Formats: sequence, C-alpha cells, structure tokens
Amino acid sequence: MARAPFQVIVLLFLHENANERLYAVFRRSKHDMWQAVSGGGEDSETPAEAAMRETLEETGIVAGDGLIALDSQASIPAAVFSGTAHWPNDLFVVPEYAFGLSVTDAAIQLSDEHREVAWLSFHEAHERLTWDSNKVALWELEQRLKTRRQ
Repeated sequence: MARAPFQVIVLLFLHENANERLYAVFRRSKHDMWQAVSGGGEDSETPAEAAMRETLEETGIVAGDGLIALDSQASIPAAVFSGTAHWPNDLFVVPEYAFGLSVTDAAIQLSDEHREVAWLSFHEAHERLTWDSNKVALWELEQRLKTRRQ
C-alpha cells in the first residue's frame, strides 16, 4: 500500500458524567511522547477512512459512523515520513486532519505502536500531549462537546 500525503489524528473520549469527559492519550513505544491515535492515509483513502482504520489498528475500536470531524488542521514536514518516494518532489508539507470519537468503554487493545494509554481529564490530557496540533484539536473537541451539552 502506498502512503497518501496526509496524516490523521483521532481523539477518543468517554463521558465520565453529564459535564465531564475523559480523553485517551497514548504513549509511543519507541519514543517518550504522548499523542492521540495517529497515522497516515493509504492509497486512495479519505481522511475519515484513514481515521477509522488507524483507530481500529491502534485500539481495536470500530469507529463506525461516530467520527466527529474537527476544523483543527496542522501541517507536518513531508521529510519526516518514510515510504514517500512516490510523492511529488515539490511536496514539502502534508496536512494533518483531526477527528474526535466517543467510546463507551475504556478497554483498549493497544497495538505495538503504543506501550500505554491513559484516560485523563481535559486539562490533564492537554498537559500530557506532546504535539501542539493534538492540543489544539483536543481544545476544539472539548469546546464542541461543551456546546452540545448546553
């Protein structure tokens, strides 16, 4: 499968009660960093299709039609990705699309990509996440979920 020139992140959350949520953050196996579910598109996948596949691969959770597309978007240097020889030579950055996903159970089947998952409050998750793009997407998701409740 050929890597598509985009990245996705998926922020999983559980409703702790009517007004509070817990968010899943994942610790990478090879690096000491915390992030959302993340990965690249393959072949002709759409960002939403890639988000559903990555969620299943990294957590064992089937996203179904529950993905929440977020407006948050970041750019990542194309040079950090491998397997991109088929990309145009003048492609210097790739977009990162963000999604949220409500889950009903904290049970996760971690892939080899991660060594740990932590379910945290918004503030704890925001502090723990390594990448600014993940923090911005988490903030947007929290705001959207607060608005839904009012």
